[in-house]
Amino acid sequence: MKARALLKKRVRPNRPSLDAQGLLNLTDEKLLIRVAIVREPETAVLAGVIENLLAKAEGFRTDHFEYQAKFGVKPCAAPTRDSDVVLIALHPAPLDELRVLFSSLQDAFPDRPVLVAPVEAIASNIYSVLEMGASDFLLPPLRREELLPRIMRQAWVARRADKEVQKLKEQIGLRQIVGESPALLQEIQRIPRFAHCDATVLISGESGTGKEIFARAIHYLSVRANAPFIPVNCGALPEQLVESEVFGHQRGAFTGAIAEGKGLIAEADGGTLFLDEVDALTPQAQVKLLRFLQDREYRAVGSQRIVHADVRIIAAANIDFGHLVPAGKFREDLFYRLNVLPLTLPALRDRRGDIPLLTQHLLEKQAAMTQSPPKKLSLSALNRLLSHSWPGNVRELENVLTRASVLCDRDTIERRDLELPGAQANEEDQSFSAMKARAVRRFEHDFLSTALRAHGGNVTRAARAVKKNRRAFWELLRKHGLRGGA
Repeated sequence: MKARALLKKRVRPNRPSLDAQGLLNLTDEKLLIRVAIVREPETAVLAGVIENLLAKAEGFRTDHFEYQAKFGVKPCAAPTRDSDVVLIALHPAPLDELRVLFSSLQDAFPDRPVLVAPVEAIASNIYSVLEMGASDFLLPPLRREELLPRIMRQAWVARRADKEVQKLKEQIGLRQIVGESPALLQEIQRIPRFAHCDATVLISGESGTGKEIFARAIHYLSVRANAPFIPVNCGALPEQLVESEVFGHQRGAFTGAIAEGKGLIAEADGGTLFLDEVDALTPQAQVKLLRFLQDREYRAVGSQRIVHADVRIIAAANIDFGHLVPAGKFREDLFYRLNVLPLTLPALRDRRGDIPLLTQHLLEKQAAMTQSPPKKLSLSALNRLLSHSWPGNVRELENVLTRASVLCDRDTIERRDLELPGAQANEEDQSFSAMKARAVRRFEHDFLSTALRAHGGNVTRAARAVKKNRRAFWELLRKHGLRGGA
C-alpha cells in the first residue's frame, strides 16, 4: 500500500489533458514542445506532412536534421538536448544500417525519446527498432489526432524522468509475473518496450497462462498508468449486446434501452482497454473496432455523432489466428491491426521448471488471504505437480493449491492432498537424485529450444551464443530429440 501511495504521489501531478476533440490541451502547462524531425531525401515528403501537422497546432517548434542510413545522422556541432522529442521519418533499410542510425541518434540526442514514422509499415521491423532504442512508432497514414498525443506523452515522460519512480512502477507492474524459464523471460523482457510505446498489443496463449497479468503490467508501466485499465471478456458478452457494451448506446437505440449507456471505450478514455477473447467479437463489432483502431473514432449504437477517444487497445486470445483468419471467422485486416506488437505466453507444461517458484508464490498468496502461515509442500507432492500436464495452466495450479491448503490440516501438503487426475497412478522415483535428474532434463530441453528459436534454427550461431562447443551442443540436441533448421 505504501508503494502504491508513493507512486500516485510522485507521478500524477500536472499531466497534460485531452480536450473534446481528443487533442492534448497545452494550456494546462504552457509547454513548448521542441521536435527534432530527422529525414533523408527519400522521406522528405513524409517529413513535410509531419511538419505541416505540427505547424497547425499550438505549442510545437520543429528543427530539421538530415541522415543517411549507412552513416547515421549528419554531424551536429555538438550533442543537443534542446529537443524534447526526436521524430524520424524512416525509409526501409537493412538491420545493420538501422543499428548505425539509431546509435548515431543516441549520440546526437542523448536521453531523448525517439518516435519512428516509417514510410512503409513492415511488421517484422517494428520490434527491431524498439530494441534499438525507439520509444514509439506511428503507422501510416498519419493523423493529427494521433500524432500530437503521442509526441506530448513522450515529452511528458522525458521531462519527468525519475529512476526511482520507474523502478517502483516496474515492481508494481511486474511483481505478479513469476517465473525464470527462458521462454517466459523472453516475453517479460518485451514488456517495458511495449509499455513505452502506444501501439496495439496482441497477447496469445492458452487459457490460464496469465494474459491479463501481462496486459496490466504493460498498462502500469506506461504513461497511462494513472488512467483506467478496463478489462472485458468478449466471450462473456451476449451477442446482441456486444456493440452496446463496447461502444455505448443512445436512449431508445433498441428494446430496453431506456437510458443512454456509456460504453467501455468511453470508460477507458485516456487509459487502456483490454479485450480478452477478442476472437469472440461479432462481425459487426469487428468492423467497428477496426474503424476505431484506424481513426480512434466511433459511433455509439443508435447515434449519428462521431466520438473521439484516446484509448490504447490490448487484445488477447487463446486461439490460433493462423486457422481462424483463413476460415473467414475473423477479419484479416483487423488481425493485422491488432497484431502490431505480439506476445506469446508459454503453457505451464513448457516451463515446468517454474512450478516450484509458482507454488511458493501461490501458497504465500493463499496464506495472506487467510492470515495464516504459508504451508509447505513435500517432495512427493512437488514431484506430482512437476509430472502433471496442466491443461488449465497457472490457473489450474492455483486452484489445486488453494483446495489443498483449505482441506489440509497439516503444515505440509502431501501428495495425497492434491486432487489431480491420475494422482495415485504412475508412481515415480521420488529420491533427490531422480528428481534432480528430471529437473535438469527439463531445463536442458527448454534452454536448447529457446536458443534454437532465437537464432532461426541455426545450430552454429546458437552454440556460439550460449558459449558451447558446436559438437557438444549438437549432441545435446540429439539427446533431447531436437533438430536445427528453419
